[in-house]
Amino acid sequence: MKKNSTIFVAGGTGLVGSAIIKNLLKKGYTNIIANYNKREVFIDGANYYPLDLTKQQNVEFFFETFKPEYVFFAAAKVGGIVANNTYRAEFIFSNLVIQNNIIDISYKNNVKKLLFLGSTCIYPKNAPQPMKEEYLLTDTLEYTNEPYAIAKIAGIKMCESYNLQYGTNYVSVMPTNLYGPNDNFDLEKSHVLPAMIRKIHLAKLLSENNSQAVLDDLKMPDLKTAQEYLKAFGVSGERVEIWGSGKPMREFLWSEDMADACVYLMENRDFKDTYSTTAEIRNTHINIGTGVEISIHDLAHLIREIVGYSGELYFNADRPDGTMRKLTDVSKLHALGWKHTVELREGIKKMYEWYLQ
Repeated sequence: MKKNSTIFVAGGTGLVGSAIIKNLLKKGYTNIIANYNKREVFIDGANYYPLDLTKQQNVEFFFETFKPEYVFFAAAKVGGIVANNTYRAEFIFSNLVIQNNIIDISYKNNVKKLLFLGSTCIYPKNAPQPMKEEYLLTDTLEYTNEPYAIAKIAGIKMCESYNLQYGTNYVSVMPTNLYGPNDNFDLEKSHVLPAMIRKIHLAKLLSENNSQAVLDDLKMPDLKTAQEYLKAFGVSGERVEIWGSGKPMREFLWSEDMADACVYLMENRDFKDTYSTTAEIRNTHINIGTGVEISIHDLAHLIREIVGYSGELYFNADRPDGTMRKLTDVSKLHALGWKHTVELREGIKKMYEWYLQ
């Protein structure tokens, strides 16, 4: 990429998208276009058009107007275990539509290179650990996020297929669990780490009788309403409920590290670098992670320590655990020349400071 290349970051306000924009700006790229969850508009003469990635005609018009040369495809409908299991139809439909639009329209508009972001939930529920890229499609997926995973697998295969048939240069990356600035802290729909930070933070405020801070955080009119709301999520001044037994192991990557990996691959690696045989070209995606895991139990206690909460952590084993282990094998990524820099304790401290601000 040249410093003045036209770069489109799809999903610009998301956890990864915002970090990619920050990384690109820091490196001196000057022509970045981003969409912001249907709220951003672009102008054609006197007319204003919302950029809705689920609308094919809308996306076509956008590409024809701005002619992006490079695309970071970080847009997706995402959520935690509850949202994935509850909104199954929305997760598979929305992600498939967005992917079909961006990947196909990128090809039709001669985009030089595209980086597609997926998720490690593409791997089978009982995949050997750590998970190598070659384990894709070897067994049954985790039930709770199966629709989302199938959509992301389709995205990988679409990129591979366009590369093989049309000679495009699309690279797919599968990040592990991400966290960082601009994360989603919604108590119902967020991922495990930001949800824990917010729940434990609110429990700390309740334990300190800091009613105003609780109301400010939740944007609620009175403490009784706030306490009833938090009770539904297992949060009180005395204890915080954590879903599951605490035994599952998870890997976490700082979002700004993820962004750096994406920009590094876009600058330095191509589709041809993602496979070693031409007999059957498959599993060309790249795991992005740390290769280090922690139990949900230990994660919760680490967050409690960093937040400074002295109450009880209650692990509700009647709630689902999800997959017991999800550790990525990052040897392919390391061989391509990139390794993470931010360790978990440092990252959680940074994220909590960001949330407080």
